[in-house]
Formats: sequence, C-alpha cells, structure tokens
Amino acid sequence: MKVIVTGGAGFIGSAVVRHLLADADCQILNIDVLTYAGNLDSLSGAFDNPRYQFSQTDICDAAAVAALFAQFQPDVVMHLAAESHVDRSIEEPGAFIQTNIVGTYAMLEEARHYWQGLEEPRREQFRFHHISTDEVYGDLEGTTKLFTETTPYAPSSPYSASKAGSDHLVRAWGHTFSLPVIITNCSNNYGPFHFPEKLVPHIILNALQGKPLPVYGDGSQIRDWLYVEDHARALCKVVTEGKLGETYNIGGHNEKRNLDVVHTICELLEELATGNENSRASGNGFKELITFVKDRPGHDARYAIDASKIQRELGWTPQETFESGMRKTVQWYLDNPQWSERVLSGDYRLDRIGAADE
Repeated sequence: MKVIVTGGAGFIGSAVVRHLLADADCQILNIDVLTYAGNLDSLSGAFDNPRYQFSQTDICDAAAVAALFAQFQPDVVMHLAAESHVDRSIEEPGAFIQTNIVGTYAMLEEARHYWQGLEEPRREQFRFHHISTDEVYGDLEGTTKLFTETTPYAPSSPYSASKAGSDHLVRAWGHTFSLPVIITNCSNNYGPFHFPEKLVPHIILNALQGKPLPVYGDGSQIRDWLYVEDHARALCKVVTEGKLGETYNIGGHNEKRNLDVVHTICELLEELATGNENSRASGNGFKELITFVKDRPGHDARYAIDASKIQRELGWTPQETFESGMRKTVQWYLDNPQWSERVLSGDYRLDRIGAADE
C-alpha cells in the first residue's frame, strides 16, 4: 500500500508516519511545506528507511500536488496538514483559511482527478482520510453531554471554523463526486514531539526552566486528553477498516480541567526531575510557578468526545490512561532535551531545506 501523509512533519502527522513505518507494510510520501510547526527532527529515523519519501510542498500548490500524485501513485491519502493553534488563529486568521480550507479544497480536487483516472480494483480501494478536531462541535458548557458523530457543528474560533469548513468540503466531495472519503474528529492530543506552543509541552519546558506556568482564566476549562500514539493507531485503523462516508470520533476518555493537567505535570516533575540537570526550578515546588493570565477571547469551556462508535465498529480503544500517557510524556521531555532546545533556539529550521532535498 502507498500512503500520502500531508502534514507528516507536524505533531500528529509525525506520529502517524512513525507508526506506519514501524507497524505497517507500506510506502509513505510525506508532503509538508514545513511551516514553523513542521519539524524534521521528529522524523530523524525515517529518512534512512527506503519505504519513506519526503516532499517539501505546499498543499495549496495544485500543480505540484498533482505531480506528486502522478509520480507516487497513492492508494490512500491521510490529510493532516493544517494550521492548528487557536491563539494564532485569533491573531492571524487568514493563514488558517488558506491552509485549512483552500488547502483541503486543493487536495480534494487533485485526489478526485487522480482517483477518477485509476483502473479497477485500485479505484475501488482508494481512500481519502480527512483528520479533523472535536473543536468543530463548539462548546459543551453547562451540560454533561458528549460530542457524537451527529453533534451539530458550532465552531467558536477562526481555527475551529476553518476546520469545520474543511470537514464540509470533504463531505461535499464525497456526496457530489462519490470520492471515497472518511473523516475523523479527535480530542486534545499530547505526547512526545509536541510543539512547545501547546499547553502540555509549554508547561513542562517552562517548569524545567523555572519560568511562570501561564494558565488561562481560572483553569476550569475541560478537555478530553488523547495520547498521540493512541491517536495514530486509531487513524491507521480507520483508514484500513473504516466504512466509506462515515465519521469516527476519537477520544481518550480523559476529561480534565486545564488546571488539573498543569497540577499533574508539576507533580510528575517533582517526582521525575529531581536532580535532573535540565531542571532550573526554584526549591519551592513547580506548582508555585503557576500564574493565572487573562483568558483568551471566545475560550470554550468544555469539550468531551463519545468514542463508542470507533470502539464498537472497529475495536479501537486507547491503550494509555491519562496518568500513564502523561508520565511517558514528561519522561520523554526529560530524556530528550536536545529536541526541545533545537525548537526553542530555532536551530531545527536551519537545516530543513537540505534535509528535505535528500
């Protein structure tokens, strides 16, 4: 099987690539334009694998994408390329419209033209898997309900609105052109190789440096937390066994307040970072570094996913609990300071063009 992964140098995309190389018999073409969040350090071992190829290409460049389809001849597209940081979407929404909506449109069109030219049985076997977020469903504040696959869309931020738009495009291409599509919507991911702008790595790295640990508002916002390697397993399960035209919600069954997530990280660091040469926290404990800051505009109060469909129909459940996954995550950052140091210094971007061309 030949698999195109878009955004494969990002956090979730790189986890998918690593999983496919380790556990699946397939060839992979990773298409990533390498924005600030694209990090080839997260795929250092992949470049030595003969089953892996990389192309530094913008998914909005239709001609370039068409050439890659023609050359690689994929059986599956796993479309993860997206701008994903809510704060950045508030500051610069245009980039999110361009990548998440225009980019998805471009990928759908090139996939459609390619798929229509395939001979059977490859035409019947082709899949376009669009990876999205639970944020498209909006806010569950004041209710105990969970997001299901039929929850109406009610996005709150430019990011979630752009992802909702891309989901609608995928469904429209499936309905109008019969393109064989599948959509997944996931909860908050965490784990190794996570770009430091996101909550979990930001708190870990700030704590190790003795810096303030910023928490929006009073930290009462609730999210469902999913270990990224569990998510990668689920995505591979869906793309190989999922039913065409269906949507599958993927969650970790771990609803936690943001403040509780930060407390858990602090407690794990107290245990695991004792004597660690990379820790520069004060002697008063990591929790004393917590600083409450002004809440961001339109901050949703609660997300929570009902992942019973993927469990019932495909047999997937997360292997990690919140406690086991967070322990693995904190330990990874303690064991791999060079990865974080290269991100924070910007060095990870210096040699990316040369590596991409190899």
